[in-house]
Amino acid sequence: MTLPPRAARRCWHGAINPLHATVYFSPDLGKEYAALGVTHRAAVNLASRSAAMGAVGAGAVTATFYNYRHDLVAAHLPAVWQTTTPEQALAARLRAVDSTLRRLLGDETVASPEVAEAADLAMRATEGCTRHARTLYAAHADLPVPEEPHLRLWHATTLLREHRGDGHLAALLLAELDPVEALISHTATGRGMAPEWIKTIRGWEQSDLDAATERLRARGILDATGALTEEGAAVRERLETETDRLDAAPYEHLGADGLARLAELGGALVARAIGAGAFPQGLFGKG
Repeated sequence: MTLPPRAARRCWHGAINPLHATVYFSPDLGKEYAALGVTHRAAVNLASRSAAMGAVGAGAVTATFYNYRHDLVAAHLPAVWQTTTPEQALAARLRAVDSTLRRLLGDETVASPEVAEAADLAMRATEGCTRHARTLYAAHADLPVPEEPHLRLWHATTLLREHRGDGHLAALLLAELDPVEALISHTATGRGMAPEWIKTIRGWEQSDLDAATERLRARGILDATGALTEEGAAVRERLETETDRLDAAPYEHLGADGLARLAELGGALVARAIGAGAFPQGLFGKG
């Protein structure tokens, strides 16, 4: 089925990925993990995102996450699994999702027909996903689907997020962008994380960012000011187009009408969540 150009990408950026990401910036996640004995911010982030894969070590997580500094990952994994278990970490994450969405959206919205409809649409889209070569998606696809509509919606956005993300890694390799180059060039589009957050969340040093910036300038992707050149913008667009191609199946399965409705419903929920302070100031953009 032919979809409108970039419709799936717009839905992912505007309705799917932000809804999934709310939990990672929520104080509720830290509270739930502190109760398990995990208090370091990086350990919380890494454990909550990797737990679906089981008690894996740093190498597997660095590979599947792509743009985290390996030293940061190795400082917390697999050591965190001596404090808690992947099963406990997943349960704590879901509790944090519940409290986060209720706080950001309100109990009335959480219980609304619109959330249930969005959950049904998103879950229907996941029927078109595939496991092969998609490590994070496949790991999450093995998890049970929650019964409550708002949790089912979050679970579906997680599946769709990781399915696209896994394909995006293949596109990054083809574009010959290493982890820091991928982050810096994304930031230059105005949609990626600001440099200070790249250092805080991904563990890179300023020297790493500076070196990657110089490599991108040498390739003609960034100009002297750090902005994307015409070639750089084309590289990023080719990257996203290839990611779209690799991630088309779920949205083709959902169909154009279903996709438009999911974008409408999910976009409204994301706007409400952002209005309630879902993400910290200065998280995105060039800083």
